[in-house]
Amino acid sequence: MGKPTANAHWFNPSRLKTRHLLLLMHLEEQGSVLRAAEAARMTQPAASKLLAEMEGLLGVPLFDRHARGVEPTWYGQVLIRRARTALLEIGRAQEEIAALRDGRMGQASIGTVVNPGTNLVPQAVAAVKREYPDILVRIEMDYSRPLVTKLLDGQLDLVIGRIMDPEGGADLVFESLSDEPHSAVVRTGHPLDGRAQVRHEELAPYGWILPPPDSVLRARLETMFLERGLLGPRNTIETSSLSVMINLLRVSDLVTALPVEAVAPYVQARQLSVLPLDLGVGMESFGIIRRRGHLLSPAAERVLEALRATAQRLYGLSEVSPAPLPDMSITG
Repeated sequence: MGKPTANAHWFNPSRLKTRHLLLLMHLEEQGSVLRAAEAARMTQPAASKLLAEMEGLLGVPLFDRHARGVEPTWYGQVLIRRARTALLEIGRAQEEIAALRDGRMGQASIGTVVNPGTNLVPQAVAAVKREYPDILVRIEMDYSRPLVTKLLDGQLDLVIGRIMDPEGGADLVFESLSDEPHSAVVRTGHPLDGRAQVRHEELAPYGWILPPPDSVLRARLETMFLERGLLGPRNTIETSSLSVMINLLRVSDLVTALPVEAVAPYVQARQLSVLPLDLGVGMESFGIIRRRGHLLSPAAERVLEALRATAQRLYGLSEVSPAPLPDMSITG
């Protein structure tokens, strides 16, 4: 990998143009100057000239050339990551301007993990829509790690989840809300339902609905069985969809681990039951995560305010404010 030259100290970022950034994206996607040029609708010499301009402005090599095509250097990876965010921000700005021009408030994109996605987020969004019906709110439910990745990339405005990795942590602000203990959940009428007490060893023989292997909850569940000298379940289904989990539980003898709050309406309707067992599976506190120093759109600001106000009411918090980042040494 090449070293920065002295000229890099005099780099003026304003000299990078949108066409440079677009070509950068095509180069990363296509892995070839020729194919990137075709995707960008320019000639190969023009694409090579733009790439040379970028490397000249920065004073570092952005791509390694080899027989199979091109591959981004470490320098290139840094610029690609920032360029992707910049292009997304330009696109979002165009959408916001169009919305304001048409008399609308714009839009906000939020990501959430399961528990707040079933109570906090719906209540906060409903409050926003009552006051600002023209705001378009997009909601995505997933596990924390992919959601935070999308937040850092500029695809989401806010995430209600956890910061699981140190990478990118310095670019984030975390506002702690609540922890998320999990319980064993089954259908009403399950063979284990109605018991005064259930033991861990009675869970393993049943089929389980598990989160994907790379999730922290999956690792916690597997550890729960191992610590008790038990073999984990062999009959398993993997899904991250809450609706799929609930419907599978209702028509089978499967077991899963979920926060009680996430299934409270189904428990009240006597469709699902929470087993009388301290599962011993908990998660770190979730909270509101946003990008440090990033100016939210007016629509996203309204959603943030509603999330804070709703969290104070739901979780008995006196005030929701930025907190130190949680321990990010956990993997999974």
